[in-house]
Amino acid sequence: MADKTQDQEFVEYIVKSIVSHPEDVTTERKVDEMGVLLTLKINPADMGFVVGRQGQTARAIRTLLKIVGAKANARINLKIEEPEGGRRAPRQSQSDVDTDMVNDLKI
Repeated sequence: MADKTQDQEFVEYIVKSIVSHPEDVTTERKVDEMGVLLTLKINPADMGFVVGRQGQTARAIRTLLKIVGAKANARINLKIEEPEGGRRAPRQSQSDVDTDMVNDLKI
């Protein structure tokens, strides 16, 4: 495998610092006419740490990565790969919750 670039090392350093399974953190780098695409792969249990509440942590990492890219005159994008089993169950609507509560009270 080729040496890691500065942008890959940067992303891996930050992500490994905030996750519970740093050994599972890997990045894949692709360059095309649109710029650089870094694909981040992590342990499914760490998805919440990397994305953060309402995506704030992921947004912050992307902002810092744009600064690293600007220094190198490169447009860098970060894609966080959805790990197998990492999806959350669909949220219940408020009416479903109310119906469930009413049914529980009837018992």
